[in-house]
Amino acid sequence: MAKLFRKVVVLAGAAEAARRYARKNPEKVNRMAESAGRFVDKQTKGKYRDRINTVVRKVRTQTGPDQPTA
Repeated sequence: MAKLFRKVVVLAGAAEAARRYARKNPEKVNRMAESAGRFVDKQTKGKYRDRINTVVRKVRTQTGPDQPTA
């Protein structure tokens, strides 16, 4: 159980670091998300295009200029 708790704590720390990076570098994050989306779409031959586009849109809304910087 302690091993699982440690893994959850590490994952939570990584997620927070990713959120801070996204807040400080929204343009880079958006470019990377769009590039990754195009790559995955190409690799899956468009099979998951709608889902990929939804995720990329969500990234853009989370990194938009109206998001709090705290």
